[in-house]
Amino acid sequence: MSAFNILFLCTGNSARSILAEAITNALPGDKFTGYSAGSMPRGEVNPHALALLNKLGHPTAGLRSKSWDEFAVPGAAPLHFVITVCDNAAGEVCPIWPGQPMTAHWGLPDPAEVAGTDAEIALAFADTYRMLRNRIGAFAELPLASLDRLSLKRRMDEIGKDVVEAANDTAAR
Repeated sequence: MSAFNILFLCTGNSARSILAEAITNALPGDKFTGYSAGSMPRGEVNPHALALLNKLGHPTAGLRSKSWDEFAVPGAAPLHFVITVCDNAAGEVCPIWPGQPMTAHWGLPDPAEVAGTDAEIALAFADTYRMLRNRIGAFAELPLASLDRLSLKRRMDEIGKDVVEAANDTAAR
């Protein structure tokens, strides 16, 4: 079987979805291919996201802020999974995706909206990266071949909730 294609959506496609695309494409093996897009793309990748990805050794040359329309046209890469990573994109009416991909919402705070020192902004991006890496890692470990569609959907939804609840528990301590 060829790779499973995952599209990560966020409104601006400049930070969270870009990080998720890079993390997915860095997974070992060739089981997954990550893509990202936005409903209202900013047109450029956030420089803090690029700096973090470069620091962590991710290739960044092909990363760009793009519209989700690119993935809803004939001839686009077939999508197996579509995951929203911001609350705004989750509430928007998405295009009709060819092939009826499985969807999930893994909402995260937008690190691009953090104001503060360079260190505080870098920390916000690092935290977002860590949460996405944990979620994508948990997703990559799922036994996709042995789960029926309903079970897989439930597990995908749990991944988004479990990490948020764990982060909230840690912050409350």
